[in-house]
Formats: sequence, C-alpha cells, structure tokens
Amino acid sequence: MADDIPITRNVVPPQRAEGIRQRVRKMERLGQGEDASRLARRDDAAGLLALLSDPAVHAPIYSLPRPLTLQTVEGFIARHEEERERGEGLLFVRERDGRIMGYSDFQIWPDWAAGELGGALHPSQHSKGQGTRGAAESFGWMFEALDLDLLCMTASMENTPTQRLLDGLGFARMGCVLSTRPDGTTRESLVWEMTREAWQKRSPAETP
Repeated sequence: MADDIPITRNVVPPQRAEGIRQRVRKMERLGQGEDASRLARRDDAAGLLALLSDPAVHAPIYSLPRPLTLQTVEGFIARHEEERERGEGLLFVRERDGRIMGYSDFQIWPDWAAGELGGALHPSQHSKGQGTRGAAESFGWMFEALDLDLLCMTASMENTPTQRLLDGLGFARMGCVLSTRPDGTTRESLVWEMTREAWQKRSPAETP
C-alpha cells in the first residue's frame, strides 16, 4: 500500500470518525438488483482466484497478494473481514451464473473521512461501459452511504484505462507516490482526489 495517501488529510472529530466506522461495519451489499455485489466470504477464495489469475485482471493492481494462490487469496479475504470489523475496509464480489465476475476493494481512513476504491471486472465485461458506470456509482455510494468527504485513487503509469476513467469523471491529479505491493516490491502510482463538494457539482456531461 502507499503510506503517502491520501495526500489531503483533514482530521474530522472523533464522533464523526466513529460514525464512519459504524457505517462500514454495517455494510453487506453494494448496488441494487441483479448487479448488486455482496461481501466476500472465505469460501469465495477459489472463485476469486479464478478471476484474479488472468493477467488482464491482476497485472495493473498493486494491492493484490503475490503470488496469487488459494492460500493468499483466502488471506486477502480474511484481512478485509478484519478491516470491516475495525470499520476500515470492505471487500465485495459480484457473481453471475455461479462465477465471480468482479470485485470491489474499499480502503477507508475514518479519521480523515477519506477512502480509496480498487477492483476489477472479468475481461468479458470490458468495453461495455460497465466499468465507468459501476465506478461512478461506487464513488457516489462512498460519499453518501459511508459519509466520506474525500476519495483518493491511484493507478500505475501504464494503466491508461483507469487514468482516462478518473480524468473523465473529474478527479484532480495530485502527483505521484511510491506504492508498496504485499510482497514488498514497489511501483510508482499516479494519484487523483475528489471531494464530496466537487463530486456533487459535476456537470451532467461528466455523469456516465
């Protein structure tokens, strides 16, 4: 992970931070209808590993365990269960026809009312507009359901699809940080931020 994010750090009162933690602890679903995602469970490890094993899915994402094995994916899920208990993280998976077709990884910093979203879709779901639409819905959910003031997002220098997505949604570029993968290796990451106020003021053209 990157210790230098979020770049903007506005400390909120303890009562506000605890309220955010309580909201995180209560979350069980993301979205509505048949496209809704649910909390990841330990028995999702094999299905999640099948999704993540595709280089098109895992290569751009620095927060995933390395190497990707059933055991490390089980640990990835377990760590998010612990983060949810602390009110600091969530891991959701999206299922279709018995397969995991995507996941959403939320890192929450309650003391700053800030959060980061990571995740990916199965390659069969790419180029259908689902990524942009789903990301925008998730960002709005983070502001409203989790009561956050700031979103901080990162992407590798080579991850042009995510760069285009964040630029297109009006996120502000904040520079670069050095991100550390779970295996200790590092990569440079571009950083974007979006405030709740700026998100609410976006023009209709910026809405997918």
